[in-house]
Amino acid sequence: MSLVHHSISIHFVITLIKAAKRKGLDYELLLQKANLNPHMLTNSQLRITPNQFSKLMRELWIMGDDDFLGLAKQKCRHGVFTLMAKQAANCPNLESIFRHMCHFYNLITDSIRLDFKLEGDLAYLSMKVIDPGLDPDFSLHEFLMLVWHRFPSWLIGQHLPLKAILLTYEQPKHVGEYRLMYPCPASFAQDSNTLIFEARHLKMPVVQTSNALRSYLRRSPIDWFTRQAYYQVFTQRVVSYLENSEQLALTSMDDIAKQFHVTTRTLRRKLNDEGTRFQTLKDNVRRDTAIHYLSQPNVPIAQIARELGFSEPAAFTRAFKLWTGVSPKIYRASPKR
Repeated sequence: MSLVHHSISIHFVITLIKAAKRKGLDYELLLQKANLNPHMLTNSQLRITPNQFSKLMRELWIMGDDDFLGLAKQKCRHGVFTLMAKQAANCPNLESIFRHMCHFYNLITDSIRLDFKLEGDLAYLSMKVIDPGLDPDFSLHEFLMLVWHRFPSWLIGQHLPLKAILLTYEQPKHVGEYRLMYPCPASFAQDSNTLIFEARHLKMPVVQTSNALRSYLRRSPIDWFTRQAYYQVFTQRVVSYLENSEQLALTSMDDIAKQFHVTTRTLRRKLNDEGTRFQTLKDNVRRDTAIHYLSQPNVPIAQIARELGFSEPAAFTRAFKLWTGVSPKIYRASPKR
């Protein structure tokens, strides 16, 4: 069974469903198509799979015929991004991609304004949302800033390192999700929404083919939500080890320290310096693995418990309720019409 070892906060589902309701869309059908249920929206602790969130966003794009998810001054008809992407794939390098994106969106919509500039050794891609009051939870801000980074990175075939991201709104309660979204420090309450990176990267050539782009667009937006979390060095190494462990439940810090050729004390100190703990990382991997199994209705809960190393389903249920606030059975409850 193929797993993606991270999950997404239900916060983003809640904000998109609020937008769908404001637009009069059938939000129950949206949830059903994403294999989600309305009960989930009442518990802010819950997390879902990238696949579930991608299905929800894709259905919202189609149902509302709006790439801006009903959160902007005017619709951006579904398919506009595809048109921009096909043109961007013919650009020679990263700089021309950013300039093309700015010219394209500034030409076709009055909902956002994109600006690209160079100052010394740094490059800046900035976005202004013309009517931010229509995006009260800043979901469109977050999503578009993510896309402006990840799509160009895909075109050049490698992750574009960011120096910083600036955002115009106050730090949100779900700021912990930003390690999954942006590979850099985030600063809030700034004058603009801006990606900052070293100008030397701008000559990186476009390497993706038209065939690859067609496949990428068919999958979208799943690739934007399945990138690895942007952890610091030792945290990333520990998470990767846990994700690939065949006996996750039995893996200890001693085991990992031995594989890293350091003492357990040194590993603990390194993790503390990066602001995390081994048990927290292990619980998060087990939680996210459980969520991915539970998103597949044909996998029995008893089997999931065994896969995660629990002696009995009841022990798994207790742990899952501690992680998410609900039982596996309630989490998996099928959406009904």
